Amino acid sequence: MVQALINITEKTNRILNIVKAKHGLNDKSEAINILAEEYETEILEPELRPEYVEKLNKIRKGKYIRFNSIDELRRATS
Repeated sequence: MVQALINITEKTNRILNIVKAKHGLNDKSEAINILAEEYETEILEPELRPEYVEKLNKIRKGKYIRFNSIDELRRATS
């Protein structure tokens, strides 16, 4: 385990307290670990839905989908 002395803003401190209370954690270091795990899964390496990967592959092959209006695009993506 690595130990670190960090300086955080008051707002960050409040956020860590909220995360700590929400997850029933014992200390702020556990809250930081939770936030780091969520950051990793949501931002660093988000997992793509299979249908999205399929659309990407079609686009890479040159099979584009043409839409005549924004409404048509919205219906197709929802």
